[in-house]
Amino acid sequence: MRITDLRPTRLPDHLRDQRLLFIAKHARWAGGLHPEDGNHAVYHREMREMLEGLGLPLLIADSYAALFDAPAADFVFPLLNRGGFFNSEMLVPLLCNRLGLPYLGASPIVRGLSDDKHLTKLEAAARGVPTAPWALFRRGAPVDVSRCPPARRWVIKPNNSSASWGVRDAHDRADLARAIAGIHALDHDAIVEPFIDGSDVEVPVITLDGEPAMLPMIIFEQEDPADLRTYQEKRDLAAGGSGYALKLFDDARLAVRIADYAARMADVFHPFDYGRIEFRLDAATGDIRLLEVNLNCNLWSQKTIGQAAVAAGFTQADLIETIVAESMIRQVGARGARRDAA
Repeated sequence: MRITDLRPTRLPDHLRDQRLLFIAKHARWAGGLHPEDGNHAVYHREMREMLEGLGLPLLIADSYAALFDAPAADFVFPLLNRGGFFNSEMLVPLLCNRLGLPYLGASPIVRGLSDDKHLTKLEAAARGVPTAPWALFRRGAPVDVSRCPPARRWVIKPNNSSASWGVRDAHDRADLARAIAGIHALDHDAIVEPFIDGSDVEVPVITLDGEPAMLPMIIFEQEDPADLRTYQEKRDLAAGGSGYALKLFDDARLAVRIADYAARMADVFHPFDYGRIEFRLDAATGDIRLLEVNLNCNLWSQKTIGQAAVAAGFTQADLIETIVAESMIRQVGARGARRDAA
């Protein structure tokens, strides 16, 4: 995976007439924090403004209905990932495939593979990438908490969630059973792992010249390594602010190992245009374990990939143009070449 000579990709002139459909829940948002979705609405507003700056003919939509029939668009930039129903992250790419419409991001089956934390961990285990032991409890199947790995404390998550939505912890097996039942009540499968005191190390990956390229690593350095980060905290909805600092990861020895693990995982999902590969750094032992792979991750300038892009010498506008240009070159350009050859 490329880690040096990172330079922005510019949108070629022959693709500047492509009509781009931006579809996101808050695509038309004009305000500050949303009362339920917090900074996610601000993020969607920023993406719309970045795409307006590209100068492409831009269409805006905020629901799946925009893709029930063929829109007047040539390419789709989808951020409607959390649609309020199970496996909603796969619907926009499926609708695009049905219409033969190219779109930013991975294919539906690859999105499903990455969004299912259990399947991602199986891919990691098959490639020698360390990950915490886990137990999966599909909704509707029997729950036997004795299958959970031994631990003094467990973290229980929806198996297909993002931004720590629905996350909780447990300190005994009775609490564990209740936590799993609570996630099933949200219509999600549950995954259980031992809680690891420490901080998250994030590896942002974009595409450059058609291949995965790693931006500088970021660490969410926690004031309290035993703190459980929540959805409310990540969306700036928690009282008292956050208990962590977002910094460049500067441990060169560990960075070499993490880069190797990240390259192995990126190879599983390529091509995916952009994403974030997440690891947990054990505060006591220095051990590194894969947490998850987040394709179509948050691109907001205040989050991981935006901050990593700045460290690599990109502006936020450079980052968005690079992601869009690389995807269009891969799909729209290739489609034109096939048509010319025929």
